[in-house]
Amino acid sequence: MDGAQAPAGFKSEILDQVGPALKGLVDQGALSGMVTLVWKGGQEVQFNAIGHRDIEGGLPMERDTIFRIASMTKPVTTLAALMLVEEGKLRLDDPITRWLPEFKDMQVLSDAAGPLDATVPARRDITVEDLMTHRSGLAYGFSSRGPIAHAHEAKLGSLLANTYSPDEWLQRLSELPLSYQPGERFHYSHATEVLGFLVARVEGKTLGEVLQARIFGPLGMNDTGFWPPPEKRGRMAKLYQAPPEAGPLKDVSWPYPDTPTTFEGGGGSLYSTLDDYLTFARLMLGRGEVDGVRLVKPQTIDLMTTNRLTEAQRTIDFLGMPFWLSQGFGLGTSMIMDAQKHEWMGAGAAGSFGWPGAFGTWWQADPANDMILIYLIQDSMPLGPEAVTAMQGQRPSGRVGGPMFQKIVYGALG
Repeated sequence: MDGAQAPAGFKSEILDQVGPALKGLVDQGALSGMVTLVWKGGQEVQFNAIGHRDIEGGLPMERDTIFRIASMTKPVTTLAALMLVEEGKLRLDDPITRWLPEFKDMQVLSDAAGPLDATVPARRDITVEDLMTHRSGLAYGFSSRGPIAHAHEAKLGSLLANTYSPDEWLQRLSELPLSYQPGERFHYSHATEVLGFLVARVEGKTLGEVLQARIFGPLGMNDTGFWPPPEKRGRMAKLYQAPPEAGPLKDVSWPYPDTPTTFEGGGGSLYSTLDDYLTFARLMLGRGEVDGVRLVKPQTIDLMTTNRLTEAQRTIDFLGMPFWLSQGFGLGTSMIMDAQKHEWMGAGAAGSFGWPGAFGTWWQADPANDMILIYLIQDSMPLGPEAVTAMQGQRPSGRVGGPMFQKIVYGALG
């Protein structure tokens, strides 16, 4: 564990509580470990590496530990798509059927939790903006209830290690009915995977090639990608699952194939490191520019970080929680709209934005305080059909570390 001297603007005696508080979770056996960072005003304020990336191997968490970042992939894919929007290759109101004809004449469930054969025609095609805002009507099995949840797993296979080609996967997804009418409501889904494959078709490349050429290469994000080469795998943090009752953490990591697969999921398949993702977060905080490299116009980042959900859409629970009570959703990111109401689930100033990952990874950029927080763990959660129902009223104990980290840091602001 390593902490830098707190600069002016922080109360050192409070900020110094971050490491011991998080170490307590590791000592309790709730998490294997974590890597955290506080960055403010152009400099690193505090870095912590606590616990192990591999318990059985005795390997510690380190600054260059590689994490499966899951849905922290989504803002990256969305930014790549918006680069095409800037170049006139896409428009937000374009129907995706222009490039993905598989999604023409979609059917929509009459009841999102009802039988699969009770459908009505979609009133319109899905648009690019629908994909970016999760208002496409598409679904994830784990975010859904009823037959459609099980149909996703049966039709599409594993969410984590898919073996289908992009074309085959898109065709199989398009054969399932939508859960809701396009534009009707936020429903967390495969929308960003679809967006990534749309970007790939527009560019005539794989999504990995697009992201490498447009984002990772220019920003020097050398440890980010869809397939970690064998020489980097010793740096990877294992994915652990806490048992329902007392007992040791269980290693539930899945093996990466010996060679890259063609399925590169733009919604959740990237791996990355603390410093790589810090560079991306700094680009977002810098409204499209970091270290003299500009990828997009400031207005494009503003589009990403401005709420696009209606008031009615924000009243609908997300994953069983009143997530939108204090937040909105823009293009690939959520943002805090009411800092006081947000205290029930964390901390942040109004205007702060980011998007977490299913394995507990989290980041937030705060323009008001010129600050970035990053919290990286590898904690498994249910991702099968009806997972939302299974998680109702429960929260994996180790995940309290994220809000704990946030509240300590914001409490330390002078």
